[in-house]
Amino acid sequence: MSETAQRADIAAGRPPGGGVRGNGGLGRLREAGIFVLRQREATIFVVAVLLTIYFGFINSIGRSTFWTKTDLINLTQYWGPIIIIALAEVLLLICGEIDLSVGWTYAFAPFLMYFLITDYSVPGILAIILCLVFGLVVGWVNAFFTVTLGLPSFITTLGTGFILAGVILTTNNGEQATIPPQVLGIGHWIGQYAWADIVWAVILTVACHILLRRTRWGLHTIAVGGNALGAAEAGVNVARIKYGNFMIAGIFGAFVGLQNAFQSSIADTFSGSAGFQIMFYAVAAAVIGGTAMLGGSGTMIGAFLGAYVLAILEDGFAVIGVSAYPLTIFYGAAILLAMVLSVQFARLRGEGKVR
Repeated sequence: MSETAQRADIAAGRPPGGGVRGNGGLGRLREAGIFVLRQREATIFVVAVLLTIYFGFINSIGRSTFWTKTDLINLTQYWGPIIIIALAEVLLLICGEIDLSVGWTYAFAPFLMYFLITDYSVPGILAIILCLVFGLVVGWVNAFFTVTLGLPSFITTLGTGFILAGVILTTNNGEQATIPPQVLGIGHWIGQYAWADIVWAVILTVACHILLRRTRWGLHTIAVGGNALGAAEAGVNVARIKYGNFMIAGIFGAFVGLQNAFQSSIADTFSGSAGFQIMFYAVAAAVIGGTAMLGGSGTMIGAFLGAYVLAILEDGFAVIGVSAYPLTIFYGAAILLAMVLSVQFARLRGEGKVR
């Protein structure tokens, strides 16, 4: 072998002669480890595994509640709605926007379905479809004020959220409404079935992952968040991308609200506060999962895992008997840690130290 070839092998990390260092099982394991660590979701995946081991095995010794069917159903019913809303927030955060109104869309959709069926005799399936269309309209309104009129999305969506909350309280006088029996059949597959939340969450995660990573829409979404002016000069319709992602958020919020209503069989006037909380948990899940708050990068798988981390913390502390009061401390610490890691990784990528 020539001296030039030997030098090339050494520069590439291979022993002279063209062999591959660590060609056995240990080498393959090392390569697999390097591949995993290069993934944006690696950190949150490791955290999710460690929490599962801690709550599911170490702290479950002598306890028979963590891995029971009832507990797993509770875990998935808390986890699923956060995932679905987090998926929509990922698309918006990548664009450099956010939707705070999605929690109140979540609360308003069941009441809209109730009034359409009981007051206007709209068929059940059509009423559900109109609720999803309503979510789309809320998203369009948010986009109009944000994209067309130039208001910050934080202020826009906060304002539309308060309007929705006021409409809910005014139209129903602060009272609950029972879900009409006409929709209970289809409602079984949307939210009443014990595993419906997580099934829908997995389906939508796969769909949104493909949308973000395998379609032009996803490519343009990332381009808009990374450099809106550059994307526009390259021919990307920035307004259309942002309008579309706001409308996706509205639809997802309405859908999760219907899921919750079918699960509990009531539309609760004050579920807006719960929806507001779920919205913040969804944003936290997206950020913890590796989505940049400043836009330009994000991951659906990371949001899925981030939501799992929040859910298993909630469920795990409840199972081992720890008060729920300090739980938000852990959430806050997790968000800060995730942001620190995100900023540091971005700096290392900018310096070419991490690829």
